[in-house]
Amino acid sequence: MNYRSVYCVYNHHMPDLFFEQNEKQRERVRPLADRLRPSSLKDVVGQQHILEEGALLQRMITGDTVSSILFWGVPGTGKTTLAQVIANETKGHFESFNAAMIGVSDIRRIIEEAKRRIEITSTRTILFLDEIHRFSRSQQDVLLEAVEQGVLILIGATTENPAYTVNNALISRSTVFKLEPLSEDEIQRVLQRAITDNHGYGLLDVKVLDEAITHWAHFADGDARRALNALEIAMQSSEGTIDLETAQQSMQRKAIRYDKHGDGHYDHASALIKSVRASDTNAALYWLASMLEAGEDPRFIARRMSIFASEDIGLADPRAMEQAASAWLVIERVGMPECQFSLSQLVIYLCRAPKSRANNDAILQAREDVTRRRSIIAPSDHNPEALPTITATYFQ
Repeated sequence: MNYRSVYCVYNHHMPDLFFEQNEKQRERVRPLADRLRPSSLKDVVGQQHILEEGALLQRMITGDTVSSILFWGVPGTGKTTLAQVIANETKGHFESFNAAMIGVSDIRRIIEEAKRRIEITSTRTILFLDEIHRFSRSQQDVLLEAVEQGVLILIGATTENPAYTVNNALISRSTVFKLEPLSEDEIQRVLQRAITDNHGYGLLDVKVLDEAITHWAHFADGDARRALNALEIAMQSSEGTIDLETAQQSMQRKAIRYDKHGDGHYDHASALIKSVRASDTNAALYWLASMLEAGEDPRFIARRMSIFASEDIGLADPRAMEQAASAWLVIERVGMPECQFSLSQLVIYLCRAPKSRANNDAILQAREDVTRRRSIIAPSDHNPEALPTITATYFQ
């Protein structure tokens, strides 16, 4: 039964005379990235660490032994694409939803249908949930039993670390695959295919210069969808030849990979602190610039640098605390963009300052003694006896 027949049967009426025309209209407005989405494993670009010959996911797909999977990666790395490839190359019944648009009642219905499908046709159901990190824990709990019993094969896609956003029980029953940003060469391959493929612009008499493709591949920063969107904008707004200037106009700002509410927030902060600790001024300034460019709250950076000034520099240069306090005050009163100069001055100062963790180690060791060793009683004000002798050495 073809798609048109399924459409007509589902809607309980005779074939619509305008069905094909309506289909063409919908196809015409589909974004380029969606029209070019690979349908088979051989057409997928990138992710060779999980898709090369003999790799686990490649064997699962080609052997039709797919079990529950979680795809984790930044946008534009092919999470949805891989789910659709699995749907095309396996024998299971495929259901696809955005996690934000599906409720508990829908999940229960899908589970019941999956049970009947197994009983009647022995066909398993693959449920793809995009943005599974938006799925509440209670919704995930409804899925758990069906996944555990093999009634459903769950494929989830998320830009967030599953360890923090997905039910631990679901994680333990799934294989987690981390998807990496595409390289510039891989994005150029995606763009070249879009230019020559008939589903893209293969039928148009438009020339795209190599310099334009190179620009998109670099500034997309590993996001294939962003590169294809830029190509689509350039095609819609130009005639004849797409050169570097046209490419720059279609993608005027580099994509900054930074999640202020997820791992990226803390990964960048960690990189900044490690660079300052290593006295690597250039690296520290790079991470500072990355955070500011991505819209990070400068007060968060000032707070971390103030902690660093006492924890990692301390008495080796007591002025570091003064610099941190002054910079924080300026940041609170001035804000961005001017406070970036105060922050960079602070970061450079902390990089060049001598480092010592003696103060940090001293108080931590003293607190450990207080909690683990026999208590020493402080004398009363009315007790003329001298203070007890503290024999431990915390700071020299």
